[in-house]
Amino acid sequence: MADLGLTVKHGSDGKRIEMQCEHQNGLVYVVRGEASWVCSDELLHAHALAGFFRELVELDDERIGDVMQRWGIYYRQRALAADAADHS
Repeated sequence: MADLGLTVKHGSDGKRIEMQCEHQNGLVYVVRGEASWVCSDELLHAHALAGFFRELVELDDERIGDVMQRWGIYYRQRALAADAADHS
């Protein structure tokens, strides 16, 4: 039986995030893009997804909000670790 859940696979030019349960199965490919040059290869997927969701939510499009709510997906930007350390 296939591994269910989220699996991050590292490739030579990016990451592949496998998402699978009994009812859904898909892949997200993450490669270097215009806004992801700053992050390390190891954290490229986290950087790209956090930035993508931040910008998606900032679009403030009712259709996007409706789809996210339908699937129970919510995104909240948090302070960076370096910023949080400066304020403690």
